[in-house]
Order: sequence, then C-alpha cells, then structure tokens
Amino acid sequence: MARLGGTISIKVDGEIYNAVGNFTYNLGQPLRAGLVGPDGVHGYSETPQIPFIEGEIRDRREISLETLQNLTDATVTLELANGKVVVLRNAWYASEGTFNTEEGNGAFRFEGLSGEEIR
Repeated sequence: MARLGGTISIKVDGEIYNAVGNFTYNLGQPLRAGLVGPDGVHGYSETPQIPFIEGEIRDRREISLETLQNLTDATVTLELANGKVVVLRNAWYASEGTFNTEEGNGAFRFEGLSGEEIR
C-alpha cells in the first residue's frame, strides 16, 4: 500500500515553515459550470480561478511574520506525503495575518499567477 496522506512540507522561496494540520490547494484550472435552457443542456462556461495554497503555520522566533506578510512574487511549494509537489509561482501572501498565542499558529494563504503539480 502506498502512503496517500499525512506528512507535508511547506516552503516559501526555499524557507521551510512548520505546517500545522490540514493544507488545501488549487492549481487554478478553469471552473466549468453547465449551461442549460428550457430545451436542454447547451454546454458549459469557464471561469478563471486563482491558484492557491493555504493552511496554518507555527510561529517561530526565526521567522519574520511581517516579512512573510509582505511577500510578493514568491515561489511556494507544498510537498505531499504521496510524493507530489504543488508549486505556486508569482505568489503573494493573501491572509489577514492573524496568529494566536495559545499554540503559536496562524493562517497561511498564498495566491499566485500559476499553479503546477509535479509528480
């Protein structure tokens, strides 16, 4: 049996961040929606989506949250337990920047111009 989930690694411009919990991502492929009329299905439309990687990270003394939150034109990589790597290019920080003190974690969301899955 192959490992499908579990351990992940998150990097921004090569710097590793401590991932917390579940991360989600979207490669930004067009979203298709069916078009229907009273005479039946006509086809579909496509709407662009913004590629993103999001989850939570742990705050560490070594990282600057201000620098993280001001990043633009970054490369973000999410390495998955199944061996895939999701790459987000020309990315910007897209979270409000709220972190908590109880567990020292906060929202992490980068959006970019392109997303790619490497196998």
